[in-house]
Amino acid sequence: MSELFKPSAPQAALIDPFGRHVTYLRVSVTDRCDFRCSYCMSEHMTFLPKKDLLSLEELDRVCSAFVAKGVRKLRITGGEPLMRKNILWLFRALSRHLGSGALDEVTLTTNGSQLTKYAQELKDAGVRRINISLDTLEPGRFKAITRWGDLGQVMAGIDAADKAGLEIKLNAVALKGFNEDEFDALIAFAHGRGFDLTLIETMPMGDIDGDRTDQYLPLSIVRARLMDRFTLEDIPFRTGGPARYVRVRETGGRLGFITPMTHNFCESCNRVRLTCTGTLYMCLGQDDAADLRAPLRTSSDDTLLARAIDEAISRKPKGHDFIIDRRTKQPAVARHMSVTGG
Repeated sequence: MSELFKPSAPQAALIDPFGRHVTYLRVSVTDRCDFRCSYCMSEHMTFLPKKDLLSLEELDRVCSAFVAKGVRKLRITGGEPLMRKNILWLFRALSRHLGSGALDEVTLTTNGSQLTKYAQELKDAGVRRINISLDTLEPGRFKAITRWGDLGQVMAGIDAADKAGLEIKLNAVALKGFNEDEFDALIAFAHGRGFDLTLIETMPMGDIDGDRTDQYLPLSIVRARLMDRFTLEDIPFRTGGPARYVRVRETGGRLGFITPMTHNFCESCNRVRLTCTGTLYMCLGQDDAADLRAPLRTSSDDTLLARAIDEAISRKPKGHDFIIDRRTKQPAVARHMSVTGG
């Protein structure tokens, strides 16, 4: 790997047309994954040619440009980010911004399959919190939803991350007729291990070889059902993302709800998403995007890159257009979640 990119001096903060400060960048480092979760991907995916992907050095450079503009949180996503070759180099490189105080945290969203290999190295590289996707505790269901996944491998990864001292949040997508009878068990498992749990509504992104209208389960219904058994107390806890948290009095643990469909979180959106090809999406639920790869590769100077970032933020929309259309059964956004980066 080449010498680390030296970021420029701090620049003007990123403020969108609605006065929201953009302080959180989610970065997809690969569109590839070792699972094929049915709500995320088609079973027979066509992945991007490797030549189209930003190099690790380019990812470091563009992340550093955002840090110079006031981004305080980076989340590394995929696909499955730990499938990217030499990915630990990027975490180690970005850790210099943690050391300087320019960045508050570098976090990771993962399916957990590679954590037995990488958990301790991630902790050593400055990662303190990770999100692990876990939609079910039943091995047969896990195989069905992930198509290629092994629940035992993920559980071993969770154990490895816990042993390494990483703070863990489990994410479960709520799927009608699939795992809606497991939320009590997921709460008991997560809170019993000292982990947070967040439930997420399925989002209409990409062709997944199925009908999302059959999967969609409003979290308003889930919450009402949970209140029959648990006492849910609203709390002001935030992690910088879209989840709204409650404390479950009976377990003492935190439970989050991410509701892009029934109650969007656009009014406080502080996030933008960079794909592994250098495309910046200002909104998860909109197709408008900016190409950062071209200015990145046109000049070793950051002037063009900084200008492209500013122009993109000036187009950040007020909110998304997510809808589950029961007439056309078409996704609201054509690209897959694995392309955008979670």
